[in-house]
Amino acid sequence: MRTITDEFMQRMLSKTKQYSVVILKAGPNKGTGGVEEIVWEHGRGLQNISESYLYPPAVLWCAASQRPYIMSITLSAIEETLYIPLWCRAQASIKYQSLFYDSKAVELVQAIGYDFSLIDARLSPVIRLASIARAKQCDAVLKVYVADHPRASVVDLGAGLDTAFYRIDNGLIDWYNLDLPRVIAIRKQLLPETDRVHCIAKSFLDMSWCDDLINIDDGVFVVAGAVLGYFSEVELKTFFSSLADRLPGVQMVFTAYSSGELSLINRSLQRVGMASATMKWALEDASVLTRWDDRISVVDEFSFFRDIPYDQAWGEETIDKIRSIDEHKRMRIVHLRFNARK
Repeated sequence: MRTITDEFMQRMLSKTKQYSVVILKAGPNKGTGGVEEIVWEHGRGLQNISESYLYPPAVLWCAASQRPYIMSITLSAIEETLYIPLWCRAQASIKYQSLFYDSKAVELVQAIGYDFSLIDARLSPVIRLASIARAKQCDAVLKVYVADHPRASVVDLGAGLDTAFYRIDNGLIDWYNLDLPRVIAIRKQLLPETDRVHCIAKSFLDMSWCDDLINIDDGVFVVAGAVLGYFSEVELKTFFSSLADRLPGVQMVFTAYSSGELSLINRSLQRVGMASATMKWALEDASVLTRWDDRISVVDEFSFFRDIPYDQAWGEETIDKIRSIDEHKRMRIVHLRFNARK
């Protein structure tokens, strides 16, 4: 076996970036005696580094088995919430295929080394179904836009491990997954970029991401999911006005929660071990946004479960809670247009 000297390590260190992803591939000597023990101890050493907080944890991906090896993905509390909608989409694709199906989400849940047991045990049926309804409704809004703008650029804010592109793609759109650098580094390994799927490693509050869009001639549509809820009203007012400045005519779809529902969601996050990922922004009525900036217009605002038939398989208690959410508009889809200044 080759001896790795300190000089070699220093030379390699000069070529690495602040965040690196290590990929283990099976080589010609994989079957040699003692290899598995070496790999195991290597993983133990990296885990020790992770636990001591010396460096950001990495993902070890074994290309030979197409499954993560030893270490799972570790993220900050807010970043870690990306596992909740991923798991919900995968579970719905198994249990409620007539409601929603996402084969790519199923593949990811089976592939990544994350322990979903706490989410599985403690996430309420209502939150699970709400996550699916949100994805289904946002897909529907976006599909209408893409039908009229087949070469549109779609920007997925706080993309995490979202798989909407694979449900929406018409063969022509350009898709941009925008998230923080650590999330994007992981995403690129699990869902590689293509000529029409791009990753932007920035906060959505850093409006320089607008400069990364290659072609906006056929319009821009922004999908924000639930990410806006983790930010303050002051931050979002600035973001909305900046979006109107940078991309006049852009449309956006996102989810909004009443203040009462926001408290329930935060309790759900606590139950699944993500207590520090606190949602801050509640919106009772989308018309308020038109007073933030006169270029904002509300295209539509509706309940998560609009036009989604209640399924008796959900259980009466869950259906009653969802019916209350609908009637009191506690979870809503908001569709906005940002007009050019008059």
